Amino acid sequence: MFERFTDRARTVVRVAKDEADSLNHRTIGTEHLALALLQDEGGIGGTVLHACGIEYDAVRAAVAAGDDAAALRTIGIDLDAVRASVDQTFGPGALDRAEPAERGGFLFRRTKMPTRFNNSAKKSLELSLRIALSMKHNYIGTEHLLLGVLKEDRGNGGGLLRELGMTYDRTADLVLTALKNAA
Repeated sequence: MFERFTDRARTVVRVAKDEADSLNHRTIGTEHLALALLQDEGGIGGTVLHACGIEYDAVRAAVAAGDDAAALRTIGIDLDAVRASVDQTFGPGALDRAEPAERGGFLFRRTKMPTRFNNSAKKSLELSLRIALSMKHNYIGTEHLLLGVLKEDRGNGGGLLRELGMTYDRTADLVLTALKNAA
C-alpha cells in the first residue's frame, strides 16, 4: 500500500513513528499521525488542520497526557485534580519530571521497542486508500491521511480532532476546496 503514498505522505508516516518513539509509545496510533500531519506545513492535510485552528503544541500536550489521564480516569482518579493538589501542597512544578542520571548497568539501559501501527492506525491507513479511490485519485496524499484519521472513529487522533471541533464532512469539504485551489 505504501507504494501509492506521495513522498510527503511517506514523510508523515515516518514522522508519526518518530512522535511515537519520542513519547515512548509502543505503537503508532492515529494521534501520532495527527501530530505528524500538523508538522507538515506544505501538505494539504497540515494546511487544513492549521486553517481549522489546530495547533501542534496543544495536540502534543493532549497526546502526552492522554495515556496517563485516561488510565487513571478508568479507576476514578482525576489527574488534573491530583496535580492541582500537589502543586498547592508542595509548590508549582513539584511533579515535573526530572531527567534520570545516566547510569550504567542493564537495569538502566533503555532498549528501543520496535514500533508498529496499532489497529486504529492500520484502519485509518486503509480508509485513506479507500478515500483516495473514492475521489478517483491514484495516490494517497496527506489530505487522504487526514480524512482517514478522522473517519476512524475508534482512534485517539480522530477523537482528539473531533474534540477540537473538526468533523469529517466539514474537513472533506475543506480538502476538496484546497485540492481545487492547488490545481
